[in-house]
Amino acid sequence: MPYFTYILECTDKTLYIGATNNLEKRLHEHNKSKSGAHYTKIRRPVVLRYFEKFPTLKKSRAREAELKRLPREKKLELINIKKII
Repeated sequence: MPYFTYILECTDKTLYIGATNNLEKRLHEHNKSKSGAHYTKIRRPVVLRYFEKFPTLKKSRAREAELKRLPREKKLELINIKKII
């Protein structure tokens, strides 16, 4: 089962980073469900801007932690590179 690390853009233009094994379901939860993260619940709607695929949860979580340590400018560069490709 693949795992994903992702970046969401919230309605207030802030970024949220998370990891999941079901990207579509998790995006739905962030936008519609009571079980979505509190951070995104108060900043809906959110838009998926970037994701990476990993073979294990451990690798996905490690990348999540790595992305969270990046400055906003670097996160935006990742998002913009993905748009070009």
